[in-house]
Amino acid sequence: MEQLLVHCANAIESNDATLAQQILWVLNNIAPPDGDSNQRLTCGFLRALIARAANSGSCKMLAAMANAHSNLAMDVYKFSIIELASFVDLTPWHRFGFTAANAAILDAVEGYTAIHIVDLSMTHCMQIPTLVDAIANRHEVPPLLKLTVVTSLEDVPPILDLSYDELGSKLVNFARSKNVMMEFRVIPSSYKDGFANLIEQLRVQNYLYAESNEALVINCHMMLHYIPEETLVAIPTSNSSLYAFECSPSSSLRTMFLKALRSLDPTIVVVVDEDADFTSNNLVCRLRSAFNYLWIPYDTMDSFLPRGSMQRLWYEADICWKIENVIAHEGLQRVERLEPKSRWVQRMRNANFRGIAFGEDAVSEVKTMLDEHAAGWGLKKEEEDLVLTWKGHNVVFATAWVLA
Repeated sequence: MEQLLVHCANAIESNDATLAQQILWVLNNIAPPDGDSNQRLTCGFLRALIARAANSGSCKMLAAMANAHSNLAMDVYKFSIIELASFVDLTPWHRFGFTAANAAILDAVEGYTAIHIVDLSMTHCMQIPTLVDAIANRHEVPPLLKLTVVTSLEDVPPILDLSYDELGSKLVNFARSKNVMMEFRVIPSSYKDGFANLIEQLRVQNYLYAESNEALVINCHMMLHYIPEETLVAIPTSNSSLYAFECSPSSSLRTMFLKALRSLDPTIVVVVDEDADFTSNNLVCRLRSAFNYLWIPYDTMDSFLPRGSMQRLWYEADICWKIENVIAHEGLQRVERLEPKSRWVQRMRNANFRGIAFGEDAVSEVKTMLDEHAAGWGLKKEEEDLVLTWKGHNVVFATAWVLA
């Protein structure tokens, strides 16, 4: 399957419409959208290649195939809070990072009277209620909790069918029910310019609260890989001048963002992301990397979701969105730019952060959480870091950082 997809990608890139059509016809017959996990994975890549070919306009027949496949395409679902919480709980994909990060955060903020959490998360604060609960259980008089989020990824799944103001109100009420005072703040800021407005606002706040006993926690859950890296030349915005002092020909917004974070002197930074590399400018390299990583969510699905279930449709629609973004788009439209753990570790060290190990409590809590899921999930330690695995393959990594 992978080799056929590679041949098809090469044909499309070389504008060999006849060969591309022949391979697509074969793939269309051997990879039905309701087949086994490998067939469904291949079908997702088939759709993405058809979309890429149609976008290039090199072949009218491919454009017709794209229109035919659009009838099969799954719309990305808009979740209610309850649905999203249930969706996130289906697998350890997100829960692993939540559990490891919360344990590291709780250890780091011990003794502070106020905790400011900047939640850069794909999952719309789904990690926060468990953290609030843990804070409430640890303290007779819990510290003040300030939660800052950004409105950045409105078009990237999972999508929440609720405004962040409404979400914030629900979180504040939940915290109050646990006897935790919470302040909730939304900052309009985009990954496209390296969250420049967020950094600017945090610098102001740091200046105002410099003398207070307040911990600054930067919680990065699968969002940093949307910031442009070295293979993409970012288009400057009005706020990107914030990073002007960092600029050099070899710098990326990703590098500048991490250095700007370091200048805020955070108490702890947690980086959780998917352990894969989608940054290559070569389509075939990117296709191989994505195919050899994204088989995992399809494979895991067969272990816990029955064929035809709505949750499975939602889950696969999100993966298909990712596949199409990686394969069919280029430039600023291609936002799924994952980097492996080794590269993030080097980036953090270059920004003058030092990795810290997760404690025994964190490891124990992650193992307990994994016991609730299918037997294929595992945990391994790589130096200070934790890595979630599926059948021995790296899936998601969790790293914790303090000032070097």
